[in-house]
Amino acid sequence: MAPGEAAPASQRGLLASREFHTRLVSAILLGAIVLSALVLGGWPFAVIWLAAGIVFAAEWIGMSAVVPRRLVLALTAATLFGLVLCLHGDAPLGIALGVGAVGAVLVAAVARGGAGRGRALVGLASSAVIALVPTALRDDPSIGLLGPAWMFAVVWSTDIIAYFTGRTFGGPKLMPKVSPKKTWSGALGGLAAGTLAGVALVMVARDHGWSDLATTSLALVALVSATASILSQGGDLAESALKRRYGVKDSGRSIPGHGGVMDRLDGFFAVAVLVGLYLIARRLAAA
Repeated sequence: MAPGEAAPASQRGLLASREFHTRLVSAILLGAIVLSALVLGGWPFAVIWLAAGIVFAAEWIGMSAVVPRRLVLALTAATLFGLVLCLHGDAPLGIALGVGAVGAVLVAAVARGGAGRGRALVGLASSAVIALVPTALRDDPSIGLLGPAWMFAVVWSTDIIAYFTGRTFGGPKLMPKVSPKKTWSGALGGLAAGTLAGVALVMVARDHGWSDLATTSLALVALVSATASILSQGGDLAESALKRRYGVKDSGRSIPGHGGVMDRLDGFFAVAVLVGLYLIARRLAAA
């Protein structure tokens, strides 16, 4: 095939099939690992999300060209590790805030340029959401396994069904300038799937006594699940916009067939922000 010549349709189909197979195998393996750690809880679950947060930060630092890259990443990773230790050690809130503040000051001090400092701090804050929120939910005795499981159910169902609904029905594009392949049919299909998955999981949890949170009104669960589904799709679009801004196709290559951790956790991150705000409000109400 000559340079610049389009591949035959049969070859493009074969490449697409291989890519889908790779994506599927990676998704199954990662899903099995994450769900197994969810059941175990404790440090196995925390370590997975700490690692995810560090890789998330590394991809953001690389994509947004923060320098010096290695030093900023090392300080970010050390801060995340300190925060996870505080979380699992039941350290007073003041100590955890101190660790975060010191980390933020150091990251800002070593990053070059005003814009670079801002991007470095955004990376630290974003990766902290990834590293801490799922673990904080799992460790809360009144929430337990149900909290992270609900996040997975809503985000994964939204993502999977939006993909297949969009491919099946097509139609008007959702935001063509940001993500040319996403359609309104996919968005609505994902919204319906995410809402139903969230409600169904809470109903199962209620029947099996998984968590005190399962007694929440199903109407409220449906509303929150729908909100989370919309946020999940919004996070996906936001990351697509960021990749266009920085001129990259994928945030990284850490997950075969999926790109980077940021590519897989963009929607999850948006939902984690919502859940993090809930945890903060809950703690303030209990104080």
